[in-house]
Amino acid sequence: MMFAVEEINVNPNLLPNITLGFQIYDSCRIMQRSLEGTLWILAGQKVPVPNFRCQRNLPLMGIIGDAGSSCSVVMARLLGIYRFPQISYVSTSPLLSNRNQFPSFLRTIPSDNVQSPGLAQLLIHFGWTWVGLLIEDNDYGQLGATLLKQEFEKAGGCIAFSENIILSRADRNALHIIRVIQNSTANVIVVFCSDAGLNPLMEEMIKHNVTGRVWIATDGWSISTILAVERYSKILTGTIGFTTHSEKMPGFVHFLKSAHPSKYRDDIFLQRFWEEAAGCRWVDPKTQVQSLQENTSKVCSGDENLESLYSSDNDETRFRGPYNVYVAVYASAWALHNLKACKTRGEPLLIGTCAEKLAFKPWQLLHYVKNVRFKNKAGVELFFSPNGEVPPQYDIVNWQRSPDGALMIARVGSYDSSAPQGQKFTISSSDIGWPSASHLIPVSVCSQSCLPGYRKAAKDGEPICCFICIPCPQGEISNQTDYTECIQCQWDHWPNDHKNKCVLKTIEFLAYDEPLGSCLTATCVFCSLIPIAITELFILHRNTPIVKANNRTLSYLLLISLTLCFLCSLAFIGYPTPEKCLLRQAAFGVIFALCVSCILAKTIIVIIAFNATKPNSNLNRWVGPKCSYVVITVCTFIQILLCVSWLLHSPPFSENNINTHPGTIIVECNEGSPVAFWCMLGYLGLLATNSFIVAFLARKLPDSFNEAQFITFSMLAFLSVWLSFIPAYLSTKGKYMVAMEIFAILTSSSALVVCIFLPKCYIILLRPQMNTKEYLMGKKTGHVKKDSSTHMFPE
Repeated sequence: MMFAVEEINVNPNLLPNITLGFQIYDSCRIMQRSLEGTLWILAGQKVPVPNFRCQRNLPLMGIIGDAGSSCSVVMARLLGIYRFPQISYVSTSPLLSNRNQFPSFLRTIPSDNVQSPGLAQLLIHFGWTWVGLLIEDNDYGQLGATLLKQEFEKAGGCIAFSENIILSRADRNALHIIRVIQNSTANVIVVFCSDAGLNPLMEEMIKHNVTGRVWIATDGWSISTILAVERYSKILTGTIGFTTHSEKMPGFVHFLKSAHPSKYRDDIFLQRFWEEAAGCRWVDPKTQVQSLQENTSKVCSGDENLESLYSSDNDETRFRGPYNVYVAVYASAWALHNLKACKTRGEPLLIGTCAEKLAFKPWQLLHYVKNVRFKNKAGVELFFSPNGEVPPQYDIVNWQRSPDGALMIARVGSYDSSAPQGQKFTISSSDIGWPSASHLIPVSVCSQSCLPGYRKAAKDGEPICCFICIPCPQGEISNQTDYTECIQCQWDHWPNDHKNKCVLKTIEFLAYDEPLGSCLTATCVFCSLIPIAITELFILHRNTPIVKANNRTLSYLLLISLTLCFLCSLAFIGYPTPEKCLLRQAAFGVIFALCVSCILAKTIIVIIAFNATKPNSNLNRWVGPKCSYVVITVCTFIQILLCVSWLLHSPPFSENNINTHPGTIIVECNEGSPVAFWCMLGYLGLLATNSFIVAFLARKLPDSFNEAQFITFSMLAFLSVWLSFIPAYLSTKGKYMVAMEIFAILTSSSALVVCIFLPKCYIILLRPQMNTKEYLMGKKTGHVKKDSSTHMFPE
């Protein structure tokens, strides 16, 4: 302050013809003394007289101070009544931003409203979500810590413990705090305190060897010279702190070097400072009594060299507090300068008036202080916001150990709350020295991060930072750490094995190019060739007795329908297009109905032909081919009606089944109406059952070549296959369900071919002597077989 006042007094462009003076009162951080000193200043004497200033011709510009927020609050309540400008250089309590309670308070340091969000962002930047909190039991500590808790918890962090540093106790509650720190898993501790309040706690830390923690310092002690010493280096190395931004003050170091008690004889603080810095004591020349510096026997001569205290003009960390005082003095001076330069027109004080140059009222100067705007020697523009604060900007510093073991404070980043979003916080992690020898960032979390593929689940009764990691549910993923909720994959995607990425589901259907589909396709084609070959064989031997005896037309129709039965299986293989789904079951039902109807007609004709030979039989008129055609037409037409009704009212369609097999899209045909599907199959079963019963009843009719026996076996095999098919079909899903139906079609069709036509082919190809009229008439080796029928089946 002395430097700023002297610099202003010699500046011809600022307050010309006016000399500034000052009075200094030390409150010793005691609120009572702050209030007492304020009353002295207002009254102009040590005996305060409320509402009167007893010191004439010395107008009071304002008050700079106090340092502590609690003391500033007491002063601001009193000064606000008279609207005396008060500019603090250290007080950061958010309470002081209230214009209604403190209308004349301003400050050259940002409030904790700015610092607390910055500290929370610093903690989150390094992933420290589990931190301890030590709070000085005054306005600065309590209000600042409350804001930090709010911002930190809003960002996802948790407070592991919160303890008060009790200033009224000599030990600062140190033993209890140390036990809490040692029992906590938090490796990072934020301290809202002044250096004087923290010093006794650090002494206890040394005794109990509390090391390995990262300390986060607020601006109250982040550049403390009484803590940043070698004695505390084992504990405080790695400390990261916020401190107010400062600029160079040209000439300040030279001023300090030239400051000597002999030059400023009335400066009681300079004499004490000289004793502390030089390690000596002054002797009062009048009383020859030693000063308060009794811990040394060396007497100060005034020739001590203090050059080592000011080794560098660029040592910014040393002058951050003084810079705030420097700005406060200049703000007051420029406000008075603007008041002096008042022009009657347009001034906002009173219409058409200006304040008296050296007899102004406090509220008049306050107006100019609030609206002051000037540039310092570094070219930085300074002004006060509506809340009475300068543009908020912090430097981030780190306490590092120098090669000689001492602690040094290095700037590693900055925080500017007025910068655009995303540019407010900058820090160089590589420049930070940590407590351990490792360059790895320390970890301070309640629970380790949940890896991708897992999500966080809260522990009962624990803060949100304490959690367990559980795998994502089926169909969900998490692709980043510490997800609280997993992400549902899209319907056509599925989590990979690690559940950290959604991948396309496997599309499943019975394809031609897969082994199962290829085998079934080859089997269908091969089996369909067998009825064709038999048909050609029958055509070649159409005039032989065995072909003629078994109704050639029905045999040809049955063989054609069996060929179609084998070929209709191909409609079940390949991608289930809507057209395939619409027609394949209906085609299967109609073709099989035709096939079984032919067999039923064959069996009925056998019975009719046998009974027509009996005397007085009325069945002769039914022996002709028309009877078989009627049976085939009626039975097949009923199936056609069922299938047409099915297709019109609830037709099958293609669909993607994502529920049967997780991770797989089964492209399948939805049968539309399950009732219609089972009615179609049930009707086939009814036809087959009737054929079986009729053939079973006719199996022992006396005939040289009774086909009913073979039909009985074929229908028995047919029914066995389809009865086995039903439970197997219902128990399988996807392409295997389709394969099961194809297998049933092929097996049942093959049973019909083998049981009905294989014996005939055997006789035609390998036993031609049996394919004669005589054999069929029952004549063998020259004699006639007894009790044998001699008729032939009509065509």
